[in-house]
Amino acid sequence: MPEEIPEPSAPHRPGPGSRGRGPVVVVGAGLSGLACALHLLGAGREVVVVEREAHPGGRAGRLDLDGFQIDTGPTVLTMPELLDEALGAVGETVADRLDLVPLSPAYRASFADGSVIDVHTEREAMAAEVARVAGQREADGYLRLRDWLTRLYRVEMRSFIDARFRSPLDLVRPDLFRLAAMGGFGRLAPAVGRHVRDERLRRIFSFQSLYAGVAPESALAAYAVIAYMDTVAGVYFPRGGMRALGDALAGAVTKAGGAVRYGQEVARLERAGDRVSAVVTADGERLACDQVVLTADLPAAHRLLGHTPRRPVAARYSPSAVVLHLGTDRTWERLGHHTISFGAAWQRTFTEIIREGRTMSDPSLLVTQPTLTDPSLAPEGRHLLYVLAPAPNLAAGRIDWDREGPRYRDRLVGTLEERGLEGLDASVRAEHLVTPADWARQGLAHGTPFSLSHTFAQTGPFRPRNTVPGTSNAVLAGCGTTPGVGVPTVLISGKLAAAEVVRRTGGVG
Repeated sequence: MPEEIPEPSAPHRPGPGSRGRGPVVVVGAGLSGLACALHLLGAGREVVVVEREAHPGGRAGRLDLDGFQIDTGPTVLTMPELLDEALGAVGETVADRLDLVPLSPAYRASFADGSVIDVHTEREAMAAEVARVAGQREADGYLRLRDWLTRLYRVEMRSFIDARFRSPLDLVRPDLFRLAAMGGFGRLAPAVGRHVRDERLRRIFSFQSLYAGVAPESALAAYAVIAYMDTVAGVYFPRGGMRALGDALAGAVTKAGGAVRYGQEVARLERAGDRVSAVVTADGERLACDQVVLTADLPAAHRLLGHTPRRPVAARYSPSAVVLHLGTDRTWERLGHHTISFGAAWQRTFTEIIREGRTMSDPSLLVTQPTLTDPSLAPEGRHLLYVLAPAPNLAAGRIDWDREGPRYRDRLVGTLEERGLEGLDASVRAEHLVTPADWARQGLAHGTPFSLSHTFAQTGPFRPRNTVPGTSNAVLAGCGTTPGVGVPTVLISGKLAAAEVVRRTGGVG
């Protein structure tokens, strides 16, 4: 059976070295590493976090460009209670560290026929919006869909997401049969279609599967849980940008007695038999450790460990993304904080990205305008746009991004101008383009920030576990291991890694 995760203990802040154990070294100050550090500190461990960048956040990165404060990683924040859980391990709360703004609407969806649907997370507001655009029958279907998503989430969270699996046999439990009875092992697109018929609504409640690296027609219906997070649980934005998440968690780590050391890349791990005895940085510093938690991209973590995992089938990686950051001197009323601009094509889009390894001929894009909620992220009178275009990863496609990237940038801008952002190109005052080649240069396998896709063979107990065969004191965390990709799941990954360290070392220190 999946093991229960220990509840966070009361804050425990003895001085370094007084816990009766050696330190736990966490490699990487991304969200999973920082969440892990907080849970470990709450359990009485001495913790040192080592980060190669000059700031925390990991893939929730940052770029300051001509006065624009750019988030280079995720822009959508859901399930803030998981942040509260991590901070609560050391006696703090989200309110102590962050100013979270609930977004209403959570998204604005625009379609090729000119229609617009505002996606509200409030039940009655969304039902009214669906009735307005698609009629009362579809509004009733939405309410049934919402109830199904809520039940699905409750079953999955307690038994499949926030749970430690020791083997596939752990799936054999009552919630497995509940999930099967709810259609969780069917396909996502038909499952959503049983509740709503309007093609626009089907897209709104199924596009999230691309985050998991699978087309809606192929994705397990269980991944509708992502739609629950986006469209039911609520979407938030932290004032100061998504970078504020890393700052908040790192600040709590240091206040609780942990150390976060920036600008120190890990070069190798020292081994003594089946144990990692020390983490050695690129400048030669040796950090002795009792336990080590690795949060790097999985191939990088395995290289450090000198371990190549054996899999019955080759690992499949998610599609990548081209991200265009634009600082502009104007804005457009048609944009929400998050706007999903759907092209007319749908099935063809996934075929092009996943199967054919080429860019979308009629792209669906996520456009985020964070300055709509927090104007301080740009100089006065300026605005900031984040344009995300799903794209093939480097294994699926053979695109020379260094050559094609600037051309694709022009195509994206032209597409947005055709869809109502007139004068976009002329309004640009600062910009930064990120392609799959750039993700690869950051050390991300196959040039994707979304890691392993969530196929059935890479989900739940079949996803790489956070334990490492052949080592007795190394644990993994991050989006490549359990439970998977996304801000909520990497926070849970950090908690699960901390629980594994505590289990190995014998309870609260």
